[in-house]
Amino acid sequence: MVTRLYTHPIYLEHLMPAGHPERPDRLRALERALEAEAFERLDRHLSPMGDIETVLYAHPQSHVDKIRALIPSEGLASIDGDTTVSPKSLEAALTAVGAANAAVDDVFAGRADNVFVASRPPGHHAEKVTAMGFCLINHAAIAARHAQKAHGAERVAIVDWDVHHGNGTQDIFYDDPSVLYCSTHQMPLYPGTGAKSETGAGNIVNAPLNPGTGSETFREAFNARVLPALDEFRPDLIIISAGFDAHHRDPLAEINLTEDDFDWATGELMERAARHSNNRLVSLLEGGYDLQGLAFSAAVHIARLMKG
Repeated sequence: MVTRLYTHPIYLEHLMPAGHPERPDRLRALERALEAEAFERLDRHLSPMGDIETVLYAHPQSHVDKIRALIPSEGLASIDGDTTVSPKSLEAALTAVGAANAAVDDVFAGRADNVFVASRPPGHHAEKVTAMGFCLINHAAIAARHAQKAHGAERVAIVDWDVHHGNGTQDIFYDDPSVLYCSTHQMPLYPGTGAKSETGAGNIVNAPLNPGTGSETFREAFNARVLPALDEFRPDLIIISAGFDAHHRDPLAEINLTEDDFDWATGELMERAARHSNNRLVSLLEGGYDLQGLAFSAAVHIARLMKG
């Protein structure tokens, strides 16, 4: 398998207040993990800047304008109690969009079988017109639309295993049967969405997990709800919203997964990508706030992508 990695120093310039969990050290920890010999053949590239027109696939121009107006010339500015911007934040978010779209281009052109994008800020809480939950722009949603518009993909599946429900992605695609959105997440927990009863146009599959859930229950939910939905949908591309905050070390939630669970879930999604999508799989970093839990879990995930 050819696995490509996109990242960029600009992501470290999206700054947070002291003590904020979504901090630049998250990427530094992952970068250190990827220095191991096992990752020597990882095809590493700098993320390109995103095209603002592709942002409009998922958000109106007014949303972009509102974020741009909030960007400070120096210091920090608050969007809400959780979400902060600094002078380079919009540039970082647009570069995350550029990397996600480049990853889609790569798998459709055959330059890579799969791609991991190590970027920040995350995106899956960004709704059509609302930045929230550390997220400014929804790069998973934009990448799905890019696959449809640039590559003629008829069906795109987004699988979100971040411990927090991706309310933004659900909001964007709620009435669109051409995009399947599947999410495992803790409930109750921020942002409060993600009940099984939220089904959209039959394209929304939520698998909420109780606090304290461990590996066995997570895998049962994946097997019972996510994987059958993928097999029925037969996507042309699978996008993973790859948050690693369901790890047992994470300070923001109460799900007790291990690195082995992310390895297993990656393998199951790769099997579906081989079956339905000509191996096309794109993985985008979302959450994960314990540095060791994030680094070890993401490294195992990337190693599985490389192994096939």
